[in-house]
Amino acid sequence: MLVGTWNLENLMLPHSGDGAPRTEAEYEAKVAALASVITTLDPALLGVQEVGQEETLADLVKAIGGEWHTALSRHADHRGIRVGFLSRTPLRIRRDTHAFADGLHPVQVKDGNKPDAHERETSRGFLAVETGTGDGVLQVAVAHLKSKLLSYPGTGDRTRFQPHDEAERARFGAYALYRRAAEATTLRALADFLLEGAGTERDVIVLGDMNDVVNAATTQILLGPPGSELDKPRAFLKSDLGDPFRLWDIAPRIPAARRFSRVSFGRAELIDHVLVSHRLARRIVEAGTGLPEQQEDALVLPSVDEDPKKRVGTPGSDHAPVWVRV
Repeated sequence: MLVGTWNLENLMLPHSGDGAPRTEAEYEAKVAALASVITTLDPALLGVQEVGQEETLADLVKAIGGEWHTALSRHADHRGIRVGFLSRTPLRIRRDTHAFADGLHPVQVKDGNKPDAHERETSRGFLAVETGTGDGVLQVAVAHLKSKLLSYPGTGDRTRFQPHDEAERARFGAYALYRRAAEATTLRALADFLLEGAGTERDVIVLGDMNDVVNAATTQILLGPPGSELDKPRAFLKSDLGDPFRLWDIAPRIPAARRFSRVSFGRAELIDHVLVSHRLARRIVEAGTGLPEQQEDALVLPSVDEDPKKRVGTPGSDHAPVWVRV
């Protein structure tokens, strides 16, 4: 069974918002390019990010062909993008939420007054589903955490991607980190809901675009109790009291040369993650980025910078799929 995550990069209807294709031809080319990759990847279940309207996911499924089941979060961000799933088997929604975890206060996201209650929500909703029956139940949560890309208020509804000065850059960098940390904490709470302290007996996966690298503090929040990772065989193989609650990032199982899912300013980064419960971690066969049959080849991705508008109308995605086979 192969399970993965992929940021589809603005899968939106033409002229439907910032980042959307400008023509029907651009939209059709994008859908075709995404469908080609998913067809070859052939996942049992794929968590997706940056899906706009329900029609776009339906168009993608039609282009892939075959029988698929889909689920889409009700909670989109200000651009109308959200997270969802494609699955070969029927899905049951466990939770679709955008409220911060209990105990977290609203976070500051811009200059000005203290944050209000509206700023106690994730950038986009988190969606948790389950599939299968009996001992074969798989529970999966998908998320898209706050981007590291900094944007600043412009005139009217316009957004700037360059700060007025370095003091503004530093403040908005902090605001983005506040939100991403709160979102990571909220996603960890959702993982706890799915695990229920029984990760040695349950198949649970948390995946998505976490918008930071493996060792980032926000990514580490998702793991739960420290002390056991896949690149520490002795610690992993030795059972401890943290195993029922812990999640393992599959990153160490990805071939080192392909251990990235996006290129930013010329730097390769693994910011899309798949984390698995103890019961699944012991059954990992392989993991990778891009397509399974290309793991010996170089992974080529476009490099993005501070202006996302440069890629409007480009087929495919600026991210690579990240997957695990168990």
